[in-house]
Amino acid sequence: MLTQTATHHPYTEQHIGHTELTQHYRVDLRPLSPDVFYDANPVSDWRDLTWEQIGKPYRVERWSKEKQRWEREHQQDLPTKLAWEMFNRSFQSLFDADALAKRQESLAEIGVALKGFHLHDALHAVEDTLHWTMWNYIHRVQDGIWDPRGKRALFEGLEVHHPEILFLGAADGYEAMQLMAMYPGGHAVLVDYDAYCKDHRFGAFPDSYPFLGVDPSSGQPRVWYKDQMDIDYEVIDIRDLKYGREFDIVVSIGLIEHFPDEYKPLAFEMHRKFLKPNGYAVFTTPRIQTISKLFYMLFADVMNYAYRELMDVKHLGLYAYENGFEILRHGRIKAHNGVIAKVR
Repeated sequence: MLTQTATHHPYTEQHIGHTELTQHYRVDLRPLSPDVFYDANPVSDWRDLTWEQIGKPYRVERWSKEKQRWEREHQQDLPTKLAWEMFNRSFQSLFDADALAKRQESLAEIGVALKGFHLHDALHAVEDTLHWTMWNYIHRVQDGIWDPRGKRALFEGLEVHHPEILFLGAADGYEAMQLMAMYPGGHAVLVDYDAYCKDHRFGAFPDSYPFLGVDPSSGQPRVWYKDQMDIDYEVIDIRDLKYGREFDIVVSIGLIEHFPDEYKPLAFEMHRKFLKPNGYAVFTTPRIQTISKLFYMLFADVMNYAYRELMDVKHLGLYAYENGFEILRHGRIKAHNGVIAKVR
C-alpha cells in the first residue's frame, strides 16, 4: 500500500508507473504502451467507405425491467429524460458498491438458499454473483469503463494550449478531467440535463483519484486531481446551450449511439455548433464485440433504459464523415471506438 502524502492527494510524481486496485476502482499511473489505441485495419479514405460494405450498428434491445414496468403502468414509452434519470442512478450504484463484498454476500446467499432448498432464491443469488464478478473484472481489474491509458492515448497530440473544453452528456465528467490533466491551465464546461449527474456522479467523484498529465512549467509528467481543475457544470438540455463557437475541444463519450439514424445529424450538429474554427471534436461509442454484447445482456436491468447501439469504429467514423467532419485519427480502446475530427 502507498503512504498517503495528503488527505485527498495520495499520489505524487514518484508514483508514476504505479498501478493499484483500491476498494472501488483501479489507480493506473502507468505511461502509455503502443496497444492501447489502435486500428488493425484503418480507413485511408472515408469517401470510399459505404454502409453496404460495413452494415449498420448492432441495436441493444434487451430492456430494463424497470423501464418495461413503467411503460406497462403508464401505457406509453418511457420519456427520454426520465430514462436517463433512471439510468444515471442505476449505473452509479455500481460505482458506489464494494464489488468484492457484494460478491461474497451473494455467494453466501447461494449456500443459505440451497440448504433450505429454495431454488428460486439460489438462482437469483447465482445471477447476482455473476453480475458482481463481471463488474469487478470490467471496472476494477480491467479498468474498462474509465480506461485511463486508452483515453490518454486517444487524446494525445491535440494542438491546444489552455483549452476551453465542452463535454456533452458529461455524467461523472471523467474524460474532461483527463483532458485537463493532459492540457492543463484550461477550463471545462460539463453539460448534462440530469441534476443527479452534477450533484452525485460528478459531485461524488473521488477527490483522491489521480489523473496522469503534464506540468506546464516543465513539460514533465505530473499527477493532477479534480480539485485542481477549473470546471463548471451546467444542468441543461444541450439544445438550450447559449454558447457560440468558443471551444477548442467538444467531446462526447457514449452519446452518439443513443440517437437513431434520423437524429444522428442533430447529434453531430451539437458538437459542430460550439467548436472554434480548427477546433477538435472527440467522439466515442461502445464497441461491438462479444464482451460488450454480454455486458449489455447481463446488465440489462442496470443499463438499458433508452435506445442504444454498439458500433465498430468504421460506423462511428462514417457517421461523422457524412455529417461534415474530417477524420484525423480513429481507432479502438478497451470498450469504445474513438474518433478525433475537425469540421470539414
